[in-house]
Amino acid sequence: MSKSQRILVIDDDPGIGVLLKRCLAIGGFDVETTTDGATMRRLLRQQTFDMIILDLNLKGEDGLDILRELRTTEDIPVIILSARGEHVDTVVGLELGADDYIAKPFEPRELLARVRTVLRRAAPRSSTSQPAAAEPVLMFCDWQMDLRARELRHNINGLVTLTPAQFDILATFVTHPNHVLSRDQILDATRHRSTEPFDRSIDVHISQIRRKIEKDPRNPEIIKTIYGIGYIFTPIPRTA
Repeated sequence: MSKSQRILVIDDDPGIGVLLKRCLAIGGFDVETTTDGATMRRLLRQQTFDMIILDLNLKGEDGLDILRELRTTEDIPVIILSARGEHVDTVVGLELGADDYIAKPFEPRELLARVRTVLRRAAPRSSTSQPAAAEPVLMFCDWQMDLRARELRHNINGLVTLTPAQFDILATFVTHPNHVLSRDQILDATRHRSTEPFDRSIDVHISQIRRKIEKDPRNPEIIKTIYGIGYIFTPIPRTA
């Protein structure tokens, strides 16, 4: 019997914490809940978790500050919770490196689907899952992308950190060069589903990727916007 994946939920509303725990337990997850950042830090020191679900609207401590802290201290996927009126905070959270967001109120099936998708992205790939030839190191401009090791390296500056979502989106572009991809196509390729037909989180992730790989993110040359349609990856990658 495989070990259940463990999720830490931080929400200052105990009722939401109980609801999340019940929903995730149905999906086979082992869940710990807390209402504050201090307890979260203690639990992270004492235990190992596969994912964090973080409410941005905490009392006494800014959820965005906690997210910043997590991104500098923990290599773990983070899904943010936000009320529907907190669009700006949601965008900022994605820019800070959150892997996805769930809007309140949420549907249990969508919650489970998003959690499983993010965990699938973050899971290390088995060395025998695909032949080596199917996952080469691809080079473009001054970059090397190792699809098996899930690493992106600059020829001079070395390893660059990408969130699982950012890596999957960039990998989709690199493996589909010179093709215009819509948001729906990117969602389908990275999530294997499309829960929202016009998901602006894709735009936020691409903006973050541009900041990391473009010489001038305001005038991108690698990932270009095709207005009204989507995006196109302009370099033609070559194998190492």
